[in-house]
Formats: sequence, structure tokens, C-alpha cells
Amino acid sequence: MKIHFHGAAHGVTGSCHLIETAHKKILFDCGMFQGSNFNESKNHDDFPFDPASIDVVIVSHAHIDHTGRVPKLVKDGFKGPIYMTKGTCRLAALIWEDAYHIMQYDYEKFNVPLLYSEPDIERTIRYCQGVDYHEYIDLGDGERFVFKDAGHIFGSAFIELEADGKRIGFSGDIGNVNVPILKETDQLGAVDVLLTESTYGDRIHETEKTRKELLLRLIKEGCTRGGAMMMPAFSLERTQEILYVLDELFEEDKTLPDIPVFLDSPLAIKATRVYKQLPEYYDVKATEKYMSGNDFLDFARLRETETVEQSKGINQVPNPKLIIAGAGMMNGGRILHHAKRYLSDPNATLIIVGYQAEGTLGRRLYEGAEQVTIHNDTVKVRCQIKAIGALSAHGDQKKILSWIRNAEQLPKKIYCVHGEPHAATVLAHKIKEDLHVESFVAELDQAVEV
Repeated sequence: MKIHFHGAAHGVTGSCHLIETAHKKILFDCGMFQGSNFNESKNHDDFPFDPASIDVVIVSHAHIDHTGRVPKLVKDGFKGPIYMTKGTCRLAALIWEDAYHIMQYDYEKFNVPLLYSEPDIERTIRYCQGVDYHEYIDLGDGERFVFKDAGHIFGSAFIELEADGKRIGFSGDIGNVNVPILKETDQLGAVDVLLTESTYGDRIHETEKTRKELLLRLIKEGCTRGGAMMMPAFSLERTQEILYVLDELFEEDKTLPDIPVFLDSPLAIKATRVYKQLPEYYDVKATEKYMSGNDFLDFARLRETETVEQSKGINQVPNPKLIIAGAGMMNGGRILHHAKRYLSDPNATLIIVGYQAEGTLGRRLYEGAEQVTIHNDTVKVRCQIKAIGALSAHGDQKKILSWIRNAEQLPKKIYCVHGEPHAATVLAHKIKEDLHVESFVAELDQAVEV
């Protein structure tokens, strides 16, 4: 058996790992590379393998850096089954349709080529097969796999594959601790080799209590300054988690100013509807709220702006106001229009709540850029830039180590993927020191024997 690392190696996006067994070629994820723009040029490169030769695709979760190139894979010749959890099936279709509309806008405005077409998406959806957690899927030839709950976003899973007498584990993305709505991450089974994400492999997040206090404080400070507050949020999970926390804050703190909260993301609005349709994925607390009739993804101050006209109407609403908009890394989507309008306002606030990949606008702002380019226009940065790491949907170093340590049996080898070089290297060293397991940082297009 061989593992080929064709994405998210020495980087956080483009998740794509080829498992070559004695009988099959199995692909774990096929995500989009994300950097300076939504649909960057690397996504248009030929795959380093023949898509028609792939027998099976197994997708960990719906985020675009894990699913964004699946329709391109189909466009380029793949015709096999695509396995996902049932929740991921629902959300991935929304992701692909939303991505297509963003790419179409970029094509019409800036002549950026399309990665795939709507018919490609339709064919891809027909290949998708939704399965339940803990349901073993027989691939034939003595090979099978199972999805277990990763606790990262709705429907997210880590994968355990049995083939050639060995067991391979793939983390996908492992969720944070005590995340609202979602259940905790399942126990890792007895795998021989583990591919683990390392996004925050060099960091420890704030506590759950701190994340709530920080958000409350930043909103109150933003209201005092009297400017707009912008929050670039990933449409799946981060947005729903923030809505959940805001619902609690508005209920618990009567001193919180009565400001409008805009959910300005068609994808997030549609995804939130999916959350409401799948209560079986809720944790105990969310289930209790749901059963009592508490719609924790809605509250009096929330205004959904699904259409372009509604989005433009936000400009006419007086400050202070909170605008939650995609894309989460600020490399596309409606957040760019708000950033262009408000970044130069000293009274405005940009609240970063998710990982910002290298090369993205969000990363440049996080690192203190004094001016940026948006839609070919130069924008001075004078607003407040704040970040809340605890609102990340990714587990930190402590969570990942705990997840591995508490496996049914420690893996014999671990490869760190889905992390920038420093984060992946720090985690690999920490695994060796604390768990005494051979650990390596995967290289892009590297192949290893298992």
C-alpha cells in the first residue's frame, strides 16, 4: 500500500490524499487550494494522477478546501462513487453551487477562468452516496471503511480504512472542544498509520468561557466606538456557532446594545436551514433547546440578507451594526464589499474568528497590513483588527494530542498534514516527545509505503 500526499501538505488548503492499495486507488478528499483569490491558478493544474483511474472518493467533510475540486475531478474523467456522511452530502451540494456563482462573478468581472460548470456539479451530485456514522462500507476485495464523528462541522468525519491487512486513519479536520451544537469528537480506533491535520499544531486556544467573554467585550467596544463590526465567517459551522453564542449573549446580558446583526451570506443562510433539518446531529444541550422550542439559530436582532439588493441595503443602516459575511478567509464573497467600505474607518472593527491561510486577505490583515487591495482598489486599513482563536472550528495542539493519546491503540506512524510548515513541525515533534510515536511532516506529492 502507498499513500500519496497531493494537497494540504506544507499548507492548509487543497486536501487530497491518494491511497493506492493492491486492488484500488482511493482518494481521501479533493479540496480547493485557497490563497490570494478564491479560485487561484493552482486549482486549474492537471491532477498528478489520472482521475479516470480513481476507483473511490471518500470525503471527510463539506468545507471547500476538502471538497472544492471534486466537480473538477468528475469533469476530468472520474466516474466512481463519492462517499460522504448524509449531512455532508446536503452541505457539499450547497458549497459547489455557491463556489460556482463566485467563480462566475470573478469570470465576468475579472476574467478568472471557471474551474467547472453547473452540469459538472449535477453529475458530481449523482455520484454522491450518503452514509451514517459508524456504518462500515464494503468496497470489495476485503477493503472497507467507516466514518466517525470529527466534531468539526455538521456531518464532518474522520475516516478509518481497512485494506491490505492494514488500517489507515485520516483525521479530516478535528473539531474544537465544547463546540456549540455539535457532538464531541469520536474516539480514534486502532489504526496502523494516521494522517492528522495540524492547522493549530503550534497553538492552544482560549477556553470556552473566554471565547464568549471576548466576543461580548468586542461587540460592546465596537458599539462604544459607534462603527460597523465585520466578521468574516466560514458559512459552515463557524457562522452557526456564532449565531448560537450571540443568541445566548442577547438572552443573558441585558446591557448588550440593541444592534442589528446581519447574516450576509446566501450559503450560510442555506446551510443554517440544513442544520435545522438534521437535529439528530445536535449535542445534548442543543437537543434540549430544540425540544423546548428554542430556535437557537435565530433571534430578534438577526436579519438575513440573501439577495444582492438586501445585501446592498446594509449600507443604509446606521452604525453600530454587526455584519457576518463570507468568505471566511476574505478571499472572495460579500465580506470584500464590506471590507472595502469600512476598513478605512477608525471606528470600525474587523473580528477574525477562523484560520486565515497564507496569501489570503484575512491573513494580511491579521498580520497588520496598513493597506490592502480589494477589487483592484487600494484601501487604507485604519479599523480595529481583533481575533478570537477559541471560536475556531479546529482543535488546537492539546485537543489533537488528546485525541491521538486516547485512541484504542496508538498508531505506529503519524503524518502531519493540513498545516503550515511551522505548525505541522511543532506538532510532529510534540507527538514524538509526548506519545513516543514516529511522526513526520508530509511533503507535497510525496509517496510513502505502508
